[in-house]
Amino acid sequence: MSLKHKRTAARRTGRRAARPARRNSRPVRPVAVRPAQNHPEPYVSVIIPAMNEARTIASVIAGARGVHPRCEVIVIVNGSADKTAEIAKSMGAHVISFEQPLGHDVGRSVGADAAKGEVLLFTDGDIVIPAAQLRPFVSAIRGGTDVALNDYSGPVRSRVPHPVVLSKYALNIMLGRSDLKGYSLTAVPHALSRKALNVLGSGLLSRPPLAYARALLEGLSVREVHKVPVGKLNAVRRKRGGRDPLQEIILRDHLDAVSMLLELKGERAGFSDGTRRREMVR
Repeated sequence: MSLKHKRTAARRTGRRAARPARRNSRPVRPVAVRPAQNHPEPYVSVIIPAMNEARTIASVIAGARGVHPRCEVIVIVNGSADKTAEIAKSMGAHVISFEQPLGHDVGRSVGADAAKGEVLLFTDGDIVIPAAQLRPFVSAIRGGTDVALNDYSGPVRSRVPHPVVLSKYALNIMLGRSDLKGYSLTAVPHALSRKALNVLGSGLLSRPPLAYARALLEGLSVREVHKVPVGKLNAVRRKRGGRDPLQEIILRDHLDAVSMLLELKGERAGFSDGTRRREMVR
């Protein structure tokens, strides 16, 4: 039988002609398995507030563990009636539990108080984000940024602007950082340096718009570093009687941030009159 006939037969039967095995010149490295426990001397502290997140918390912690070899995961379980705390403990996280709900974003302050790392990475217990999407925030802080923001402004294609999105844009304009568009500490994930925590204090982190404004007013390095579309990942919460209490809280915090800005910078928020000649007005 000719060589051509052998090749044709191999194609027809779906088999390949036997080939000598290739030698693998490179040794196969074993895949490093990250321990399901916190590092005793963490460089990165991942802070995760959670309430009734038994369905997602294990996946959230698994993603958080991959951000750095020296990592600690802190889960602030508050007002939970499910197995969130038990699951988080089984994943090796440091769990801080409260029987009653702490209120919006208070868990960030609690977690920051307990954090030991030089980088503080904040995310939520109901949003599963892979480690690859979290690492850019850690890298930005390692590179000298003090506040690393999610490059996500929220829903911006609506005919009528969402009130929270509008408030974030307005605050950034008043702070002289219109380049930051609708980016803010209201959106996770985001990260802070230890320096930023020392300047802001952990208590202010429970009111992200105020912490954000203070960071810019104090001259900290604030920039957007990576986009994670959390609006698509976050579960839609039911509104009570057509009202959105969370939206009201965020809007109030933005108004208080503006009030703080005006108190420090004056009634024009530090902006000049430009070419206006008010003395000409009679």
